[in-house]
Amino acid sequence: MQQPYQSIRHFSDLMSDFLDEKEHLKPLYHRFPHSKNFEDQIVEKKTEWKDAQNKRDVLSKVLEKQYQTIEDKKLSFENIKLLQDPNTFTITTGHQLNLFTGPLYFLYKIISTINLCKKLKQLHPTCNFVPIYWMATEDHDFEEIQFFNYADKKVVYNREATGGVGRLSTQGLDDVLSVFKNILGKHDNALEVIRLFKKGYLENENLADATRAIAHELFKNDGLVVLDADDASLKSIATPYFKDELISQASFHAVKNTLEEWPEQYKIQVNPREINLFYLTDDYRKRIIEKDGTYLIDETELSFSKDEILEELKKHPERFSPNVIMRPLYQEIILPNLCYIGGGGEMAYWLELKNYFDSQKVTFPILLLRNSALLATSKQLQKVEKLGLSIWDLFQLDHELTTQLTHQISDIKIDFTPQKLHLKKQFAELHELALKTDPSFENAVSAQERKQIKGLEKLEKRLLKAQKRKLKHHLDRALLLKKELFPNDSLQERQTNFSYFYQEYGTEFIEIIKESLDPLDLRFTVIEL
Repeated sequence: MQQPYQSIRHFSDLMSDFLDEKEHLKPLYHRFPHSKNFEDQIVEKKTEWKDAQNKRDVLSKVLEKQYQTIEDKKLSFENIKLLQDPNTFTITTGHQLNLFTGPLYFLYKIISTINLCKKLKQLHPTCNFVPIYWMATEDHDFEEIQFFNYADKKVVYNREATGGVGRLSTQGLDDVLSVFKNILGKHDNALEVIRLFKKGYLENENLADATRAIAHELFKNDGLVVLDADDASLKSIATPYFKDELISQASFHAVKNTLEEWPEQYKIQVNPREINLFYLTDDYRKRIIEKDGTYLIDETELSFSKDEILEELKKHPERFSPNVIMRPLYQEIILPNLCYIGGGGEMAYWLELKNYFDSQKVTFPILLLRNSALLATSKQLQKVEKLGLSIWDLFQLDHELTTQLTHQISDIKIDFTPQKLHLKKQFAELHELALKTDPSFENAVSAQERKQIKGLEKLEKRLLKAQKRKLKHHLDRALLLKKELFPNDSLQERQTNFSYFYQEYGTEFIEIIKESLDPLDLRFTVIEL
């Protein structure tokens, strides 16, 4: 079961218009994600990377090192080796290091990426396509990633945290596991969930390695390659662009020009800073601010002259961390990438960056909105049918749903439209009479008409409210089912952790998702489990 994203209230006007390929948005991206457009993207990226064998070798070598401790890595390692081949390209998604993967859309992002690689291989058999999960290891907002939701419980990793989250130690996560065990269900795969948590967090020393281990366990049979770009060798490749940012504030000027002409009906997702680089150490990640020729590290006493900061960049590129504006460029510099797959918020800030990419002479990737889905059991779908509803009705707000259902099942007609039309017909005759007298009488007739129409509307609302009270039991059943499928009145994928389904269905539910989703079918999917 599928519906266009544009028909679902949870998706922004910007994403709806992007998916509709509105003309006024076309200058903000390079190629739309139609399958036919990937051929031109491959040709362009291959040309850009024709003298980039060194970059491919560095990338492959870094990944081999990052995978040293990973077990059962045959398919991923084959893909890492393939990255040295000039006919190999990547499809990339990115995600934060959310505790135990965070919300369900972590899976949907990666599955979209894996499925697109398979589809492109069929269309372009002489090329290789490697699915990349780019870990946001340099993010420093720990509060965003320190929890996940299991059913109606919140599992939280409480600790002090500074600096890039990927470097944080996993100390204390054994206590989190103890809490998780107590709320985990008793289903057959609960032990497998616990094993996966242990393999990630109790067998690795930092969050980056832990997240890689978990993602690999879930997708090792698909050749997924998990990349931590917080690496000196990779950042050495990007130093010319980092230098340009420090000296010329290249991203600020390019993005600022884009935002000056940004369509006013859309919210601006992110505003650029004058320098869109952080200074990163094990202890902190702080903004770099240029003031009168001196480069200050925000909230510290550290400062550099222009020559000093360029020398620091040369000697220690790993200390320079791109922010949300520069990270996409960094990604496309070090990967032979064709397409970036992300959620609506990510797509929104990528659409701000096309001018910046053009100014740096870096190919802008195809942007693809990740698959979105609702997982529902056959029992839940049967309940929807018994209530006389469509599954799509549950996407409404609560009051919209109960109003629709009340109209459907009420044994009396609540719609006063016929009475309003009859009243308007009667007043039409009075208006004709008023035209033959004076304006004051016409005003009095109009006022009386508005008053009586408003009275009917008020009675209609009171009748609807009374019927809702009478039918409360039926309506409550519908709202309870909606709450199961849309926790906190949000899409399930933005709230529920994968473990809720894994502990009952095991890896089978991931395979069902893979088989149910087509990355180039830009519609919301309801998947029956």
